[in-house]
Amino acid sequence: MIGKKNIVFGFLYLVLTAALGPLMIAQHFEPRNAAESAKQEKLGALQQAAESGYEVNLQPMKPEEIAKAAAGATLAVSARLNAQAPIDAIKGGPHAHGNLEALLNIAVGIALAFIAVPVVFKQVISWVFIAGAVLHSGLLYLVVVLQQPWAAKILGSPFGVIGPLLILLGLALAGIAAAMGFKGQPVKD
Repeated sequence: MIGKKNIVFGFLYLVLTAALGPLMIAQHFEPRNAAESAKQEKLGALQQAAESGYEVNLQPMKPEEIAKAAAGATLAVSARLNAQAPIDAIKGGPHAHGNLEALLNIAVGIALAFIAVPVVFKQVISWVFIAGAVLHSGLLYLVVVLQQPWAAKILGSPFGVIGPLLILLGLALAGIAAAMGFKGQPVKD
């Protein structure tokens, strides 16, 4: 069965991408938690100033002191957002794309079992999906997890679109193949 390699690759790649997600995010938790604590402290001080207009010792706060508390709270909120940004980039980048491309490989592997088109056409579809996943989310993982600058250069170059284009090409070819020869029973190759 030609789609078998996509199914095997898809499940193994899904395990890898699912396992690497928490690992990548874990390295950013400590700075984010520290920024969260600082934000809570500064916002608490600002809230106290806004509610009472007085310092802890019940002396009236000067406008510049209130402005200083507001600026500190604003900077703390900004620092917290900046500390969260790498986590969001990981979740929206390699982790999400890797999981999606793994599932696409599983789906196309199953679909290829039900499509009666020439074997060469099925092989092309199969390899295009695997290459697309490796050249797209695979490179993203090399950049984020292993911090490989050469992978970042590839992604930032015109060659960085090859992986996504291969995934789109694979989808188009699979659609054409399904239109040509989708059968209700698995096809013997």
